[in-house]
Amino acid sequence: MAIYLTKQAAERIRHFLDRQPDKRAFRLSVKKTGCSGWGYEVGLTDTIDADEHRFEDKGIPIVVPDSVLELVDGTTVDFVQQGINSTFVFDNPNAKGECGCGESFTVKDVSAEA
Repeated sequence: MAIYLTKQAAERIRHFLDRQPDKRAFRLSVKKTGCSGWGYEVGLTDTIDADEHRFEDKGIPIVVPDSVLELVDGTTVDFVQQGINSTFVFDNPNAKGECGCGESFTVKDVSAEA
């Protein structure tokens, strides 16, 4: 099981971590939302809970709640800038479809109680 970061995502997360020295890791999670079912949640954290799996890529600590790990396993996180807009983008091999606005995704044969 793994979570991957592109060079751009790692640089952006490192920027945020450097500005907030009390934070220790990048947290990737999902919640039930949107018209397709699951939406990504990202943030920085100062704690790693016992029910979270820890990864590291390009020197960035990453944590994912065990309850949603099957939904995001193998995901590559990218950071994209288009004009004045910038956002994290997710390439999730478990996603079988996305809503039209790209805010949520569906999966098949994976269950989680997020």
